[in-house]
Amino acid sequence: MAPLRILLVGNGGREHALAWKLGQSPLVESIIAVPGNGGTAGLPKVTNNTTVAADDYPGLVELAKKNQVNLVVPGPEAPLVDGIEGFFRDAGIPVFGPSKEAARLEGSKTFSKDFMKKHNIPTAAYENFSDFEKASEYIKSINHNVVIKATGLAAGKGVIIPQSKEEALQGLKEIMQDKAFGSAGDEVVIEEFLDGDELSILSFSDGTVIKSLTAAQDHKRIGDGDTGLNTGGMGCYAPTKLATPELLARVDREILQPTIDGMRKDGFPFKGCLFTGLMIAPDGTPKVLEYNVRFGDPETQTVLPLLESDLAKIMYACAYGGPVSFLEDVPVKVSNKFSTTVVVAAPGYPESYPKNIPMQVSTPPQDITIFHAGTKLSGETLLTAGGRVIAANAIGDSLRAAVDKAYEGVKLINFDGMYFRKDIAHRAFRKTDSSDKITYADAGVSIDAGNDLVDRIKAAVATTRRPGADAIIGGFGGEFDLAAAGFTEPPIMVGAIDGVGTKLIIAQKMDKHDTVGIDLVAMNVNDLVVQGAQPSIFLDYYGCSKLDVNVAATFVEGVAEGCRQSDCVLVGGETAEMPDLYTGDDYDAAGAAIGVMFPSQRLPRKDAMVEGDVLIGLASSGVHSNGFSLVRKVVQKRGLDYKNTAPWDTSKSVGESLLTPTRIYVKPLIKVLRSEIGSVAVKGMAHITGGGLTENVPRMLPKELAAEIDVTAWELPPVFKWLGESVEPSELARTFNTGIGMVIAVAADGVDGVIKGLEEAGEKVYKLGKLVKREEGGNGCVLQGLESWA
Repeated sequence: MAPLRILLVGNGGREHALAWKLGQSPLVESIIAVPGNGGTAGLPKVTNNTTVAADDYPGLVELAKKNQVNLVVPGPEAPLVDGIEGFFRDAGIPVFGPSKEAARLEGSKTFSKDFMKKHNIPTAAYENFSDFEKASEYIKSINHNVVIKATGLAAGKGVIIPQSKEEALQGLKEIMQDKAFGSAGDEVVIEEFLDGDELSILSFSDGTVIKSLTAAQDHKRIGDGDTGLNTGGMGCYAPTKLATPELLARVDREILQPTIDGMRKDGFPFKGCLFTGLMIAPDGTPKVLEYNVRFGDPETQTVLPLLESDLAKIMYACAYGGPVSFLEDVPVKVSNKFSTTVVVAAPGYPESYPKNIPMQVSTPPQDITIFHAGTKLSGETLLTAGGRVIAANAIGDSLRAAVDKAYEGVKLINFDGMYFRKDIAHRAFRKTDSSDKITYADAGVSIDAGNDLVDRIKAAVATTRRPGADAIIGGFGGEFDLAAAGFTEPPIMVGAIDGVGTKLIIAQKMDKHDTVGIDLVAMNVNDLVVQGAQPSIFLDYYGCSKLDVNVAATFVEGVAEGCRQSDCVLVGGETAEMPDLYTGDDYDAAGAAIGVMFPSQRLPRKDAMVEGDVLIGLASSGVHSNGFSLVRKVVQKRGLDYKNTAPWDTSKSVGESLLTPTRIYVKPLIKVLRSEIGSVAVKGMAHITGGGLTENVPRMLPKELAAEIDVTAWELPPVFKWLGESVEPSELARTFNTGIGMVIAVAADGVDGVIKGLEEAGEKVYKLGKLVKREEGGNGCVLQGLESWA
């Protein structure tokens, strides 16, 4: 491996720490720091350069070429978000840092939140706003605490954590109208406030493999006891008692690796250092607060002193990684000691503060390192040049020893008005219960997550209310008042129960859960309406290994949408977290619907059916929710991924098209059934689900009659034509709906009126055939023209 000549971009404490650690590598020949600071100026192998501005990327490329640089290390986020990596990539010089596209993980809070939602990475509930009035109305409408983030870059300070609704509205005004953070506040993310302990993890990645440093805990607030304004970070310590091996393994499994995999799958692999800010809930559940696409500050000053492996070799492996992972074979070994960093700030920080204050720094003893941040040299004089000026780091065999040494290091620093917190690592020294009793959460079941889910879905459930049911969940059972709903005489109750089936596997692979809840309702209420019943109440069941509130809530919101489409009230449900029954991200769902009808409305009326009655069909919306085991087999056989473009619909992916929700026929059918002509003319209906036309149509017929259906009466939809390339026509007909989701038997003299009513309600209607005498031992459904599907 050739000697490394490194260009380091930046001038903060993070860059001083990086230069300090890189300079220890025997692989490193020289480091150019642009512009560097008073600390980098005194390091071996390091030269500060101020001839080129840190944001003059073409100039930096020329500087790198002139000095034969073969590795570029951008320190801050701004150059990475600007796309510095692309300038050097075009020049053939590797960069330890992500592309402009990948840097959106930090550059756009909207992008990162949407990315997490897409890839099922646990994070706080959120909404994005670019309109101040809409954002204000949203804050007024909610009852939980929030965090308001300027979506663009704000140097680590574009976050407000209000303590009241009034503070939230004032903070929103400061960000969006007063432009406290400039254009970064043109758009904001308003997040649910998460309670718990924060954790910071710095990870190396070459786009495929991810390896992490010791987990650390930052102190963002300016004042002792975590009070006062938010800052870029006033101190840090590592490791933390919070970061147990079990928790770190869970973070790797549920957050870090899915992030790297998701970025690669989305077309912008992440190379460099991924900073993941986590909130660990009281029950131990980790959620992402934010991503940074570079080393954190002061986390870098805290964890790099614990790194025993060669940082330059790790960076080189990440920068040169590609289809083959180089990082996989490079060790990332950390010391089992403890580290603490105390930041010393200028007077007035994080608000306005003076610069150019003369300062003195004494030489530290072993195990204490002074990292410069906002400093500069003026001749031989060291001056302050920023808000967070300098920091003292110390290593110790215990956390107490590291903390005490770090504060000894602070005593080596002197300038007028200097300020630092006196309680760094205070959370680690809190008194805790040392008992060995275990909780339900220790067994893998989160009661708090279940409560969070109920709170999240209450609004969606409430939209399904109707006379007779208030759609309030959280009790032991859901009520439905028949009298209040308009049933003044004794009705007949009709029940149906069903699930979504293996269509859920596609939802999980696509991380798209908003339509399968509609499917669940559809499969039940369509079964009720063919009985002549008006669906009235619905209950759902959701079982999983680990409750992901976002996934479960999205699913239930789909259930609520299905209920609205069918005039059905979502009165309750059950969520079961069973880590030993399900695995990974698996979940299953079932639902039960109850409908109501009077005896005169009962269907089918088999005794009224005669030869010559006409069969009409209502168009389906796609595959609906049956036959997906066969669908998945065909997709696999044809060598397709669910994210590939669908061969039958180039406007969608395979998964998106297959997840088109089941059509709900309740409202148009009830309207026709309760009409003067429909109440007489409609004699029976069949919901075409598993078993297709062949198995479902006979279920509504008397034994002496059969359905004669001409399959050329409608055009086979493209998805079924594609499936038909791998499946025989007869198998298509007894597995799928093949384009007809509902079949209705209608008296010949009432057909035109029924069709008119259905078409006015928005249905696509086909005349399929008629009822004929069934031959002895013959099939109840005779399909003509099947050869047209071959």
